[in-house]
Amino acid sequence: MDPIVLGFLKDLQQNNNREWFQANKSRYEAAKAEFENFINSVIHEIARFDPLLRFIDAKDCMFRIYRDVRFTKSKEPYKTNFGAWMSKDGRKSPGPGYYFHVAPDEMFLSGGIYQPDPVLLKSIRQEIFYNIKEFKTILRSKEFSKYFSGIDEYNKTKLPPRDIPADFPDIDLLKNRSYTVSWGLNEKLLHSEKLFSTTVLVYKAMLPYNEFLRKATNL
Repeated sequence: MDPIVLGFLKDLQQNNNREWFQANKSRYEAAKAEFENFINSVIHEIARFDPLLRFIDAKDCMFRIYRDVRFTKSKEPYKTNFGAWMSKDGRKSPGPGYYFHVAPDEMFLSGGIYQPDPVLLKSIRQEIFYNIKEFKTILRSKEFSKYFSGIDEYNKTKLPPRDIPADFPDIDLLKNRSYTVSWGLNEKLLHSEKLFSTTVLVYKAMLPYNEFLRKATNL
């Protein structure tokens, strides 16, 4: 990925105001176009092994840079990252997908389902409970474990779900509120010729995990 993307975001982080943004609008448009072209190329390759992504493009998946400041303490008007949620219905899809995130202090690839609503969350937990062997086989597979150490460990419940037996041996897998997996990037790889091929390999390793979640949610 061209350094203009991260370069713009670093400068925006230091100058997060409308005056600076308007004066640097051409830099924003160039960085956005570079990111969009990269995401379109990634989607094209994902669609080779995950056909549900055949009918979307980057514009369907990329998040706006403008922040909604109405209900936040911080009134900075712009996000300091570029992000794209690649799923069959684009960025608004509640179902499983693939996410690319680049920011000055955080870069990663991730996927799965982020903060599903209570109905979807219950469906995911039940699918894992009834098909725990299949789920653990995915998590332990050579391809998956090459990039992921397991489900992201954040925002978990302290108590087990009420509709699951408390003595279930793998109850910890059911305490998640989100079912995402992530792999970290760094600036060297971001600007390397290997970024594209590595990104595709990471997402391909994620496919069985996403397919399990699709079966659970019918999405």
